[in-house]
Amino acid sequence: MLLVADVGNTNVVFALFEMDGKGGRTIRTRWRIATDPRRTGDEYAVWLLQLLQIEGYSRDDVDRFIIGSVVPRAIHNLTLFARKYFDVEAIVAGAGEDGWGFEVDVEEPRSLGADRALNAIAAHARYQGDLILIDFGTATTVDAVDFTGAYKGGIIAPGINLSLDALVGNTAKLPRIAIEKPRSDSVIGRNTEDQMLIGVFWGYIAMIEGLVARMKAEIGRPCKVVATGGLAVLFDDHTTLFDHVDSELTLEGLAILADRHIS
Repeated sequence: MLLVADVGNTNVVFALFEMDGKGGRTIRTRWRIATDPRRTGDEYAVWLLQLLQIEGYSRDDVDRFIIGSVVPRAIHNLTLFARKYFDVEAIVAGAGEDGWGFEVDVEEPRSLGADRALNAIAAHARYQGDLILIDFGTATTVDAVDFTGAYKGGIIAPGINLSLDALVGNTAKLPRIAIEKPRSDSVIGRNTEDQMLIGVFWGYIAMIEGLVARMKAEIGRPCKVVATGGLAVLFDDHTTLFDHVDSELTLEGLAILADRHIS
């Protein structure tokens, strides 16, 4: 089985893929832990090996391991973890002569984050055509991938939780609120919390809709819009912007890269 580790700025997501022998694969289980680049391989083992056992698996079931990371300091300890506890050499996504396996058509190709590259790989494989990919993570990214699978560039904006943290952290009286749809469709809030939620929620949707409209106009060809990340489902209920919502995009990109290493 294939174990993947998607290391983000906030969380590390581990997922266990099982192959069906016909080229297909299924995510059997996944786990999430807070990102800490100081966490050692032994600490990962104490946590993850117990969870594997709870789900009915053992370390012997894992014969491949791939890491995709936007936190370079975390890679070394995860590599040691794979070697010591699974007796496998970890694949590091984007490393080596092959890189990502697609054209990165920007001024600084090496600056492309692993999560965005993996999203591009998976989205091109699943949906094809010209694509706009929106990832709602610690930062919100909007990326253009053309019909050949080439990465053409994109946008980086503060994630909605970062925006809310900045608002609350830099004001004396504003309370912390949860990210959710406002109780009313009105954009005239009648109290402080409603006004904050309207600004954060509808303001964020308006920002994304506006950015995508500008990107579509610049591309000049029909594009499918694919959303991923934890808040994509919440926003999908309140905008017609997304053609697909795919929460497994980054993990699928890791699995595709891992398969290329044995093909």
